Amino acid sequence: MAAEKATTKHKYVYGFAEGNKDLKDLLGGKGANLAEMTNLGLPVPPGFIITTEACKAYLATGAEPDGLAEQVATHLAALESAMGKRLGDPADPLLVSVRSGAKFSMPGMMETVLNVGLNDESVAGLARQASDGGPGSGDRFAWDSYRRLIQMFGKTVCDVPGEEFEHALDDAKRAKGTTNDLDLDADDLRALVGAYNKIFAKHTGREFPQPPREQLDLAVRAVFESWNAERAVLYRRQERIPADLGTAVNIVAMVFGNLGPDSGTGVAFTRDPATGNQGIYGDYLANAQGEDVVAGIRNTVPLQELERIDKPSYDELLRIMATLEGHYRDLCDIEFTIERGKLWMLQTRVGKRTAAAAFNIANHLVDEGIIDLDEALHRVNGAQLAQLMFPRFDLSGSPEVVTTGVGASPGAAVGRVVFTSARAVELAGQGERVILVRRETNPDDLPGMIAAQGILTARGGKTSHAAVVARGMGKTCLCGADNLDVDVKAGRFTVAGHVVNEGDVVSIDGTSGCLYLGEVPVRPSEVVQYFEGSVDPATSTDPLVVAVHRIIGHADGVRRLRVRTNADTGEDAARARRFGAEGIGLCRTEHMFLGDRRELVERLILARTETERNEALDALLPLQRADFVEIFREMDGLPVTVRLIDPPLHEFLPSLEELAVHVAVAQERGEDPGKDQALLAAVRRMHEQNPMLGLRGVRLGLVIPGLFAMQVRAITEAAAQLVAEGRDPRPEIMVPLVGAVQELETVRVEAEKIISEVTREHAVEVLIGTMIEVPRAALTAGQIAEAAEFFSFGTNDLTQMAWGFSRDDVEGAFFWRYLELGIFGISPFESLDRDGVGRLVRIAVEEGRAARPGLKIGVCGEHGGDPESVHFFHEVGLDYVSCSPFRVPVARLEAGRAVIESAGSDSR
Repeated sequence: MAAEKATTKHKYVYGFAEGNKDLKDLLGGKGANLAEMTNLGLPVPPGFIITTEACKAYLATGAEPDGLAEQVATHLAALESAMGKRLGDPADPLLVSVRSGAKFSMPGMMETVLNVGLNDESVAGLARQASDGGPGSGDRFAWDSYRRLIQMFGKTVCDVPGEEFEHALDDAKRAKGTTNDLDLDADDLRALVGAYNKIFAKHTGREFPQPPREQLDLAVRAVFESWNAERAVLYRRQERIPADLGTAVNIVAMVFGNLGPDSGTGVAFTRDPATGNQGIYGDYLANAQGEDVVAGIRNTVPLQELERIDKPSYDELLRIMATLEGHYRDLCDIEFTIERGKLWMLQTRVGKRTAAAAFNIANHLVDEGIIDLDEALHRVNGAQLAQLMFPRFDLSGSPEVVTTGVGASPGAAVGRVVFTSARAVELAGQGERVILVRRETNPDDLPGMIAAQGILTARGGKTSHAAVVARGMGKTCLCGADNLDVDVKAGRFTVAGHVVNEGDVVSIDGTSGCLYLGEVPVRPSEVVQYFEGSVDPATSTDPLVVAVHRIIGHADGVRRLRVRTNADTGEDAARARRFGAEGIGLCRTEHMFLGDRRELVERLILARTETERNEALDALLPLQRADFVEIFREMDGLPVTVRLIDPPLHEFLPSLEELAVHVAVAQERGEDPGKDQALLAAVRRMHEQNPMLGLRGVRLGLVIPGLFAMQVRAITEAAAQLVAEGRDPRPEIMVPLVGAVQELETVRVEAEKIISEVTREHAVEVLIGTMIEVPRAALTAGQIAEAAEFFSFGTNDLTQMAWGFSRDDVEGAFFWRYLELGIFGISPFESLDRDGVGRLVRIAVEEGRAARPGLKIGVCGEHGGDPESVHFFHEVGLDYVSCSPFRVPVARLEAGRAVIESAGSDSR
């Protein structure tokens, strides 16, 4: 009884009929959807699922959890009963596939083994059962299935180098005088199995395992272990998939697409995953198993060809596609096999799609009444919108198209040709833009695919590994360029009489599928032109512009967070306003001290007397005022937060080393160093070991008399001038690096006197607040709020100080290792650290508003444009986020999505 209770408590195996699509955490995406299709009455081969809990238990201990073997045996017996066959039966063997299936799709990143259960004895029984009546007609199929098992098992379970199997296959085809593996007959494949067995024994020290259950158990373990394979870890990091989910394992009765011309395998989409258009999209490959399609080893035919090849199966497939799209209310990605005229469904999932397709599909489904605008907003995201703002090729110069292939993932990519993943990573690390060129990609190419601007392959289609992974990452991809002859060893490819060597520049269009030699110029995307106001959505014929306009309009209607921009010039302010910015959250005044104005800053620093200092400040005042007039004019009627000078003054001077060399050289030559001598003394006087923690921000304003006063006067006079012109400036003065309320109070007293003096004739409301970027400021926010009318979180510095990191140094020095070890899922400078820095933000918001209920609070660090961080800022109650102009649309969209998700729409 106790044993029964333990087994019940730890249920590690589920039959398909026991699951559904909502159990992805436990059964993985593939298993949950196989269960859902089974329950819908669709033709799914029988099978069962080993849960993610079993995987996590195995990875934690290195051993199968108690009870798993017995549960697998029970479900295997039920599968054998359902199929009327026994695993490994010499006369009529049941064969199964062993496939991974995590909660989130990770195409090609983990292991699959087909034809498990086949051995030296049962291969003959499989041949007899597969025979269509003619003597020996099943032999080719059986031996082909056996060689596939040894090849997959050897590579995935026992780490036998996959290229050795490929070389043996190439040798067999060469001996036959063919390049097509379908031309190999049963005797050829029997000999190939012998060659494969020798390769297996050479690398493992043992014969290929014959007991079917041993094959099954080893394959299951290999799938478990593949969760932590290097490529899977890298993919999860790229896609921000949590590392602790584990993978389920799906054990499914084999159905065979390689039984002859009346069999085959394919992948179908209910809508075009590249554009979102309705229609029939997919690939089909006759007389093949499913891995042949996604691997891109042989070029497929369009799915429409299936109507000619096997109309009954084609018609049934279309009915099932309609059923699945209606059931999932979304684009579905479907894998299927036809076994001698019988259609079987092997997988479905909500399909990966390009950014353009995501917006178009969401918009279409709203039009069709399948989803509402809230759901449409939930189904797109800021990262996709950012992709749509990338430029496109400008073809006005009519560049020559040297070949075309399948436009598998849109975009315009230009770069130097490389032929290996390692070379792509190497050159990209040196700042080069590269295009990764392969015959076909495989999961081991993932690092190079991430590093490259785009991917070009000679084989495969929209469902190949390259296409699926590229779409998931938003990378440009051109697949199936048939006449591309890729010679990796020689480092070149030939196409249409052209020889392209490694390092040559090419341009690939992932939308049209065109390949161009050399660099093709790019033009702004239609979506950017829409945001800039040069494309009218009411008259646009571009469905993507219409979709973006509709969905972001809904986001604007539901969002609570306002979106401002970080802008330091009138030009940036104007652009951001066109992009939908509702003010400026950060105007950096230090940028106004560069260029020709450096000389004035030098005068200020070198000033020895109050008179000299005031003369320098008086010279800077009108220049600053003019800058603010321009910015306030562009942002008329909207708030503009101006940060008083923040960096240490020595950043505006030449480097200590450079000046020392100039002075030393002059003295060596007997020349007068002149001003350089005085500058060198000033730089040495101001030199700090750690200037980011030294004399900067409010400290500088308190130590250099008149510096902040000059800036406050320039801001206020600029605002007063615009009021006199009948405009509506709304300046907000932000004091940086405050750590104690007394610092802010001191600055505020002086600022209020100047504001009062300047605004006697023209009333201007000027708010005074502070930037929360020092941990102490967050922890004493209640005190600081008594002297501040607004807070703005400077999350870049707050992250540096909370972690003790110098951003300029650590990202290149060791962040790569922290990401590799899983200490970071993503850089804390890219997406806000919720547990640490986020807690400081929460404390400051709660205590600041407790002291001053009407306190306005925003964020102006780069996190203000990061989609995940925007959701956090909505959650903690900020009033606005501020980001660079081109990220404003992304922040608008995500602020709307944050409302929808917090309301629970994502659980529907």
